Formats: sequence, C-alpha cells, structure tokens
Amino acid sequence: MATYLELKQQAEKLLAEAERMREQEIADAIADIKSKIELYGLTAVDLGLSRGGPGNSRSRGAKPSAKYRGPNGETWGGGRGRKPQWVTQALKEGRSLEEFAVKNGR
Repeated sequence: MATYLELKQQAEKLLAEAERMREQEIADAIADIKSKIELYGLTAVDLGLSRGGPGNSRSRGAKPSAKYRGPNGETWGGGRGRKPQWVTQALKEGRSLEEFAVKNGR
C-alpha cells in the first residue's frame, strides 16, 4: 500500500502532466483555427470578434451628428459622458439646452 507522501508525489506528477497536455491541446487548437481562418479567408467580423458590417457607422469612422451648437459655434452630440464646458456654463446661467438645439436650417 502506498503512503500519503507517495500518493501526493504521484498526484503532483499527474497534475504537471495534465497541464502539459492542456498546453499542447491549446497550441494544436490555435494552429487548427489559424489554418482554417487562412483557408477560408475569415475576418474578425466574420467570427463575431469585432463590431462592423452594415449599420455600424462608428466602425467606419463616421462622426455622430451635432444636436447642439454653442454660442461660439461649438458642437455637441448630446451623448454619454461629461458635458462640454460651454453646456455646463450655460446651464449654470439658467439657460435651457433647447436654446442650443440644432435646427434643420441652422
């Protein structure tokens, strides 16, 4: 019958061997995936790893349209994040954001 230390040593050897096998299987999987990507000419978008394609104007570098225009011609889209200084100042002065809304003809 094996002792505790012998069993512990066997377990450590098995864990080390399992880790080596895992690393080898990962390397094999990566090589297989890379060869299929090259064979079929796949892109990150095809694989769902990147945002792109029709309807995603941000990925093509398009700027969002301005919804507000400041007193000195500054523009702001009204999106998330910090408001521009000119917006913050105007609101502190009691002005309404609607005053700065971009009209179709403006």
